[in-house]
Amino acid sequence: MLKKINVNQLVVGMHIKEFCGSWMEHPFWRTAFVIDDPVDIKSLRDSSIKEVWIDNTKGLDVAPGEHVVSQEESEAQVDAELNIAAQDDSARVEVPIAVELARATKICAESKRAVISMFDEARMGKAVDTNRAKKLVEEISNSVNRNPSALISLARLKTADDYTYMHSVAVCALMVALSKQLKLDEAQTRSAGIAGLLHDLGKAMMPMDVLNKPGKLTDDEFSIIKKHPEAGHKLLLGSAGADPIALDVVLHHHEKTDGSGYPKHLKASEISIFAKMGAVCDVYDAITSNRPYKAGWDPAESMRKMAEWCAGHFDPRIFQAFVKSLGIYPIGSLVRLNSGRLGIVIDQAPDSLLKPRIKVFFSTRTDARIKPEIVDLARQGCAEKIANREDPGKWNFPDLNELWSGLPEAPRTAASQSK
Repeated sequence: MLKKINVNQLVVGMHIKEFCGSWMEHPFWRTAFVIDDPVDIKSLRDSSIKEVWIDNTKGLDVAPGEHVVSQEESEAQVDAELNIAAQDDSARVEVPIAVELARATKICAESKRAVISMFDEARMGKAVDTNRAKKLVEEISNSVNRNPSALISLARLKTADDYTYMHSVAVCALMVALSKQLKLDEAQTRSAGIAGLLHDLGKAMMPMDVLNKPGKLTDDEFSIIKKHPEAGHKLLLGSAGADPIALDVVLHHHEKTDGSGYPKHLKASEISIFAKMGAVCDVYDAITSNRPYKAGWDPAESMRKMAEWCAGHFDPRIFQAFVKSLGIYPIGSLVRLNSGRLGIVIDQAPDSLLKPRIKVFFSTRTDARIKPEIVDLARQGCAEKIANREDPGKWNFPDLNELWSGLPEAPRTAASQSK
C-alpha cells in the first residue's frame, strides 16, 4: 500500500516509491528504491523535498498511529484543486491546432537557431541582441494567439541535445499564454515572453562538462549550476536596452514562495508576479521533457504533480491561471474514457478545459489497437467522459507523439542539458 509521509518519518528499510517535489531538486538519480543508508535520509531532509510516497509492501511501514495520507485522499484533493482552477474559463476563438502546427513547426526551428546563436555569442563575451529576442517573441506570441497549444506542445518534443535551447522557446510560449490568461497588457505580455526566452541565458556561462552531464549532478556540480541565474542577470545587464522584467525573471525564476529557492531565498511577497510566472512555466516544461537520466512526465500527470507542490513552491493564483491556459489534460495527455478506450488529447475545447478532444486508438476490453477515432467530449450529447489519466510508461505505446502531432517520436541521445 502506498502512503505519503513526511521525510522526518523515514527510516532505513523503507521503500521510497516517489518524491513529492520537483524531480530536478531531489538528490537522487532514481525515484524508487529501498533506503539502505542513513546518509540518504539526511540528504533528503537537507533538500527541498518535504514528503515522499512509501510502499509498505516492498519495505518497512511507518510506526502504528503515525499520520499518513492515502493515495486516494491525495489524488482526490489534487483533482478538486485542478477542477477549481479550470472554472470560469472564458471562450476563446482560435485557429484549429492542425492548421497552426505547420506554422509552429517552422517557428520552433527558427527560434532554436536564434537561441543557439544567442548562447554562442554570450559564451564569446558578446552582448545579447535584445532586438532579435523581441522579434522572436513576436513570432511566438502570434502563434500562441492563433492557438496556444500548438507551439507549446511541439516545443515539448525536444531531444536531449536540444534541451536548453528548446526549453527557452517553450518557456517563452508558456509565459505568453499565461500572460494572456492573467489579462496582462500587450507590453507586459511581450516582456514576459522575452523573459521566458532569456531566463536560462546564464547557462551559457556554465562549464560544458557540467551542463552536458548525462547523469545526476554531484552536490558541488549542482552548486555550480545554481549560479546560472546570477550569471544570466550579469550578462543581460551588459546588453543595451535590457528589459527590466526579463532581468527580474532571469535572476529569480528559481525562487519559491516558502523561501527555499535560490539565489536570494525570497519569499512570496518578495517575488514579483513575473518571476512567479517564470517559476511555473520553467518547471512544467522541465518535467514534461525527456532527459537521458529521467523520462519526461505525461502532461496531465505533470499538472497533478505541480498541484501537489503548489503550497510553498508556486503562487496559487498564478498556478490556477496556468492550468486554465493549458487545460487539466494538456495536449499529449494519455487518458482512459469511461468506455474503456484509451486516447491521446489532441485539442482543447473553447468552452471547457475539462472536455478536450481525444483521439482514441486502443481498447482495454479487447487489449488491442483500434482504428483511430476523434471523440469531442464537449459535443452536445456525447456520452463519453474521461475516467482517469493513464501512465504512458505502463502502456509503452511507441507512437503517442505521432498520434497527436503527426510527427515521429524524437530520438534520445546520450547528451543532455542538466538540472
